[in-house]
Amino acid sequence: MKAARLYGPGDLRVEDIAAPDVPDAGWVKLKVDAAGICGSDLHNFRTGQWISRSPSTAGHELTGTVIAVGEGVDTIAIGDRVVADSRFWCGECAQCRCGGRHLCTSLGFVGEICDGGFAEQAVLPARLLHRVDAALDVRVAAMAEPLAVALHAVRRLPKTAGSVLVLGCGTIGGLAALLLSRTFAGTVLIADRNQARCARVARVTGATIVDLDPHAIASATANTPLLAAVEATGSIAALGQLLGVLGPGGTIAMVGIFHGRLDIDPNMLVEREIALLGCHAFAGELPDAIRMLGDLSEPLISLIDREIGLDDVPAAYQRLLAGQGDGLKTIIRMRQPLEHSRFPMLAGKDI
Repeated sequence: MKAARLYGPGDLRVEDIAAPDVPDAGWVKLKVDAAGICGSDLHNFRTGQWISRSPSTAGHELTGTVIAVGEGVDTIAIGDRVVADSRFWCGECAQCRCGGRHLCTSLGFVGEICDGGFAEQAVLPARLLHRVDAALDVRVAAMAEPLAVALHAVRRLPKTAGSVLVLGCGTIGGLAALLLSRTFAGTVLIADRNQARCARVARVTGATIVDLDPHAIASATANTPLLAAVEATGSIAALGQLLGVLGPGGTIAMVGIFHGRLDIDPNMLVEREIALLGCHAFAGELPDAIRMLGDLSEPLISLIDREIGLDDVPAAYQRLLAGQGDGLKTIIRMRQPLEHSRFPMLAGKDI
């Protein structure tokens, strides 16, 4: 089968490898239907920060169809359409026992601890798989995991009658804006250096585009002060600017992957009672995100940047690292089996 495998920083190869064997007890084999490229995939490719196995098949945002189950698996059956929980937790540490699997002391992720979804087939623990409606568009199903990440960040924000700003309209920021546009009572503002991408998110969500400077923010929030924000850029400079425009008593949900260190005066946080909240992956939001997929299908499809094949993954990494594109998500669509092609009479035949 074909797979996109990461060997080291900057070294991603699409190769033909052996398909997985019969799954072990507690594991499930999938025919991968679609997978999404995540910003953390790009970060790992660029820095090698989370490479623990080499080579490893990347991809933790995936949906597929069950084609084999290991001994003892009774929650998933052959033929089920599923999406994967990206978190690979131990289940034994204090955090896991208290329900904080996203804070597991030995937490890893699919595509790192075990091979992920940038392949025609994948083998995953049954405990990580959630069934989805078989009629759901595979592109939408592949966005369940990032939608859960965005939902976790949005739920960490306090209820407020003021305005909320989403800084960064990449996948998580754009999805946070979509969720806020449907649940937040106040004004939803968005800001991003990529004007085309920001404009697309505004069209889909109805959010208001602003520049991240004090005068623009003051004008946009004259009647509803800025009391909440989602920081989804991972930019130290952008976070510094955000701290300068957030109102007293405001809260920032930080979900971006940062490079570098923040130099701030902590007295600013004390005197203005500013709260910085880290948002790591998601807690229990994945089932809720899955339930939302049907209602959100149209806007989610509208936010997709491109659909590609496995052979196109290395070029897509370079394009995304260069900041090109006006959508939120590049979706990898797997090669369809012959019986689903436009030549059904050839199904099962050697050609």
